[in-house]
Amino acid sequence: MNSLGVAYEECAVRFLKRKGFKILKRNFSVKSGEIDIICMDGNTLVFVEVKGGESYFSSPAYRADARKLMKISKVGQIFISMNEELKYEEVRIDVVAVDKEMNVEYFPSQRF
Repeated sequence: MNSLGVAYEECAVRFLKRKGFKILKRNFSVKSGEIDIICMDGNTLVFVEVKGGESYFSSPAYRADARKLMKISKVGQIFISMNEELKYEEVRIDVVAVDKEMNVEYFPSQRF
């Protein structure tokens, strides 16, 4: 990950912590993909995709398309199978967009 990517992710982590999330893991990576941030929001396990930079027509979050979210879901299932002791009631995928000025947009998903 380049230095801007690290800065965007750090900004996202600070934002999530201020919202009360407990960060469990960063950059969870397996052969089939990666999850930027894994955290708990109360009793909900949350997989977070961080999108940063500029987007001329919309938020950088819109680069988290359906294909990317499906990949996160599959990698999330691997994380869950590797962490069977983890206690949670629901699971969701959120997107955090960070622009070049480090402004944050937060997009919580529906639970699944």
